[in-house]
Amino acid sequence: MSVNRVELCLRGKAAQAHLESPSMKPAFDVCIRGAGVVGQTVALLLAALRLRVGLVQDTPTPASDVRAFALNASSHALLQELRCWPAQAHTTAVQRMRVWGDSGAQVQLDAPSPQGLTWIVDVPELQAQLAQAIQYQPLISLLQAPDKASLTVVCEGRHSTSREQAGVVHEVLPYDQHALAARVQCTVPHDGQAFQWFNHVNAELDILALLPMGGAQGQQAALVWSLSPARAQQLQAMPAADFEQALHHASHGQLGDLSLTSERRTWPLQMARALQWSGTYSDGSAWVLAGDAAHSVHPLAGLGLNLGLADAQALRDVLQTRQDLNHWRALNDRRLLRQYERQRKAGMWPTWVACDALQRLFAHPHALAKDLRQWGMKNFDTIPPLKQWVIQQAMQ
Repeated sequence: MSVNRVELCLRGKAAQAHLESPSMKPAFDVCIRGAGVVGQTVALLLAALRLRVGLVQDTPTPASDVRAFALNASSHALLQELRCWPAQAHTTAVQRMRVWGDSGAQVQLDAPSPQGLTWIVDVPELQAQLAQAIQYQPLISLLQAPDKASLTVVCEGRHSTSREQAGVVHEVLPYDQHALAARVQCTVPHDGQAFQWFNHVNAELDILALLPMGGAQGQQAALVWSLSPARAQQLQAMPAADFEQALHHASHGQLGDLSLTSERRTWPLQMARALQWSGTYSDGSAWVLAGDAAHSVHPLAGLGLNLGLADAQALRDVLQTRQDLNHWRALNDRRLLRQYERQRKAGMWPTWVACDALQRLFAHPHALAKDLRQWGMKNFDTIPPLKQWVIQQAMQ
């Protein structure tokens, strides 16, 4: 071989080595910013597709986290697929929902099977299950800061800095309400029932939900109380005995005497949506939003975490098509990610409308709105197809 040919061969190999250098290649296929329940779930789902995932850790959740979420059948199936459904002691099937309006009218929804309408799940226990699964997944690396990746999934919550840095318009409709959450011990077993009351106190709407915990015959409940900011602050600060008395009055003694077993935590309520859920960075890599970074709704329907888990499943399903139908598309393919965005926006729209309409209908002080609420709740049971449809929506 001539000297010139040898030199050209060496140059070619050097150029190839340079192109394949690890410093030129993203460290991960996917980087997930935010390690809450949605972020952890996305990490496990995408690692199952044999993608290299970097998961940016959040500030540790306080040990006194009092949150509990109502998870529907779709969320239940997804978490079972990941083998992350918490043990029976930390999940309670809701066999009946009882809802009272501000005029005394009542709606009752009964589960069509022993599986229940939804499950009330202890959030810290769910996060622990997901974290344990992540430890045994070699394709997931825990990161202290974001790293290079072909695709970034933003799951940082409603106050996402990554969303702001991407220049996404985030429309926020604040409600003049704060949520107050806590755990209570009841003197009367809940029998797998969830309770909700819509009340007007001093011309202001408050919505109290008591969610069953501790199993079918348990005597523990998680409460989410939506109140005016001033009332929420007052209830959070008052002595425990006075708070328990106020809670007993608001719940009409349905679960007997109620004793606080946790701290009381509050946060402001809003409906919000990002106008853009996917895009690209200047280096050509792509990003998508999921969970509260993309949307948030009023907790009156208990849908929040279900919507975030639906985002996770939809993103997995879209990226999974790369293994067959779209095998030639890259992870940062704009058309592929727009498919995820369109699908989830279409699925979210009815939820935004319904949750906001319900909150406004019950918050409106006019006598005509009150009569409409009363009429609707009284006649709900007389329309079986409507009731069956609502039950199916609650479950799915």
